[in-house]
Amino acid sequence: NTTKLIHLLSRMLVLWLTCFIAQLLPAYTYFINIEPKKEICFYDTAVSGTKMSLTFEVAEGGFLDIDVRISGPEGKTVYKGSRESSGKYAFSAYMDGDYKYCFGNAMSKMTSKVVKFNMDIGETPKVESGDTLDQDHDKLAEQLEQLSGQLVAVKHDQEYMEVRDRTHSMINGSTNQRVVWWAFFEALVLLAMSLGQVYYLKRFFEVRRVV
Repeated sequence: NTTKLIHLLSRMLVLWLTCFIAQLLPAYTYFINIEPKKEICFYDTAVSGTKMSLTFEVAEGGFLDIDVRISGPEGKTVYKGSRESSGKYAFSAYMDGDYKYCFGNAMSKMTSKVVKFNMDIGETPKVESGDTLDQDHDKLAEQLEQLSGQLVAVKHDQEYMEVRDRTHSMINGSTNQRVVWWAFFEALVLLAMSLGQVYYLKRFFEVRRVV
């Protein structure tokens, strides 16, 4: 019993250290530029039962919309979305093989889109054991994996909030610039109309004096 307890504690310590190191490692997020009428696809390999999660957001370009498609090893469509600005879709691999996820900009004729995304792939499902200690260990490992996944999800949400804040700042800056130029244009129009009225009245009174 003492040996099994020490073995369990050592495995727990290894799991805690693994999760701690995993949190220190960067969660990779990618930026891609999709030209008009183009589609870019990526592949990830997973075994049956593995949890997968695709998170994306359009950072720049046009109306900030993109087409999204996820398909399985046999070409079966797992998820399909049209003209989406952002989203998160989680699913479990239904069989072993390569899973493809694509971003399409077919709706745009001239504007390219910048998309930020990441694909989170969970741990490979483990075979259940009849040993009570192993079952307790598996439950603990599952809880730690869930906690690790939630922390990574929080980190991704913070990153997407930063992207969204930068996008809104760009939109506000562009809107303010347009307002300034429109006000400047209105001022020029008012100045031109004032000068025209002064010129017209001056010519009108000059003609009256001649008559």
